[in-house]
Amino acid sequence: MKNLMVSEQVNALDALVRRVPAAETPPPSGFGAEAVFERDLLQHRRLFAEIASSRSAVCQAAALMSDTLRRGGRLLFFGNASAVCGSQHLAAEVCARLARGRWPAAAMAAVALSLDEADAVPPRSNGWGDPDGFARLIAAHAHWGDCAIAISTTGRSQNVLHGLQMARSLGVSTVGLLGRGDGPATSLVDVAVVVGHDDRARIHEAHIFIGHIWCDQIDSALGPL
Repeated sequence: MKNLMVSEQVNALDALVRRVPAAETPPPSGFGAEAVFERDLLQHRRLFAEIASSRSAVCQAAALMSDTLRRGGRLLFFGNASAVCGSQHLAAEVCARLARGRWPAAAMAAVALSLDEADAVPPRSNGWGDPDGFARLIAAHAHWGDCAIAISTTGRSQNVLHGLQMARSLGVSTVGLLGRGDGPATSLVDVAVVVGHDDRARIHEAHIFIGHIWCDQIDSALGPL
């Protein structure tokens, strides 16, 4: 009986998510912890079953980043709000050779561009923060032959868009790790990997998964160095 009740609650929550795609608010009161767990797990599994459709873009991005590193360029990860942590995580994993078992394999040149602590606060609008912050960091640190990787759940944040515009003006190749459909960032990158979901939590989970695939693909392409 308990399992049936949980199943009914999961179905009700799933139906709510389908009616309101941007389901970032807590579930209505009265739903049990098990139902919330099962609903989130269902969302996660459903999204990850669809990630295979991004295979080509993921592989293109990995090839671009591998070529950048092979030529002596650097990977510059950046993003605001929760993507600050994602940028730092992926830059560290690339640099420390996640798939290659760290040392003695040579480190790779990957860094995360960060603004200030305000950018770690979840944005309430796409205009959050200094709109030119990442553009200044790109101008200060990027060189021709580098690759800038923008991480954004919306592809609409102004500081991310301005950073990509600056990168293009400097002849820096660009990759977008994006979500929520066809935002303007897709037109500013050489390769766009778009996670087709509306919930930030699910998008971030997919972004880190894709980033770890990139680590493995880059290591495979470049070998021990």
